[in-house]
Amino acid sequence: MLDELKVFTGNANPRLAKDICAYIGIALGKAELFNFQNSNTFIKILENIRQRDVFIVQPTSAPSNDSIMELLIFIDAAKRASAGRITAVIPYYGYGRTDKKDQPRVPITARLVADLITTSGANRVLTIDLHAGQIQGFFNIPVDELSALGILAGHFQKSLPINNLAVVATDIGISKRARNMAEKLSTPLAIVEKRRLGNQDKTETLNLIGNVRGMHALLFDDEIDTGGSVLSAADMLINTGEAESVRACVTHPVLSGRAKEKIAENSNLAELVVTDTIQIARGGMRPLADKITILSVAPLLGEAIRRIHEGLSVGELFN
Repeated sequence: MLDELKVFTGNANPRLAKDICAYIGIALGKAELFNFQNSNTFIKILENIRQRDVFIVQPTSAPSNDSIMELLIFIDAAKRASAGRITAVIPYYGYGRTDKKDQPRVPITARLVADLITTSGANRVLTIDLHAGQIQGFFNIPVDELSALGILAGHFQKSLPINNLAVVATDIGISKRARNMAEKLSTPLAIVEKRRLGNQDKTETLNLIGNVRGMHALLFDDEIDTGGSVLSAADMLINTGEAESVRACVTHPVLSGRAKEKIAENSNLAELVVTDTIQIARGGMRPLADKITILSVAPLLGEAIRRIHEGLSVGELFN
């Protein structure tokens, strides 16, 4: 049955796509991708995909607009090549934080991107740890949302003294998932209360709900962008909460601006654990070499792709 399965990749994370194919035991699909001098994207699929089960791996990470457009063009190319079914594999869903109209006269861009993906011809979506669960409902096609929680929890079960550990949600919005992590690790849960200041990725840490005194604190969130929320929470846990140490685990390492330098130079963060949903340039983590651990989601995605292709349950992956 694997002869009918084809996996292709855009330019956003080809390394992950290759690892997924290695897990499944198939060759990565061949395609030609480049930009013309006028910046228009050109994609040509270089093998027969007529009536094949096609999976296109493309996180919509930075540069987000280019990654999204490339994904849409790739889906359209596959549709016009008469693919039997097209699944957009989006390990990181960009614009996920604009999932509601929280100010006057602003868009719901997460819904717009979902509409674009559906209109381009995708038959289903496979993703990991959406910023908000309701984004699944923005699509009129099936969405399989996987979770990296088990991968992250497994790392800390091996590396930390669980009997003296507390999971800490970086804000109230992520507290439900943080509770799931705490249950998996059999540890107490604390929550950092914060508020966002304007639209410039700045936050203010207000209170700590819970007790971490004398414990190893594990900050939990779905993504780390500029690092401001995580670093201010780490400072609070050390200075006010009197935690023994602070680590952080997130699924998506956006790490924009000077985030890597801020974490490496003057932070109370002992370790940052992330996954490879977003490709990190080789050598790009040099400032964080002593603090960062990168875990692969390729086996998780590979197994989900195999199950989707064979008509098996994806949900059983988490039972």
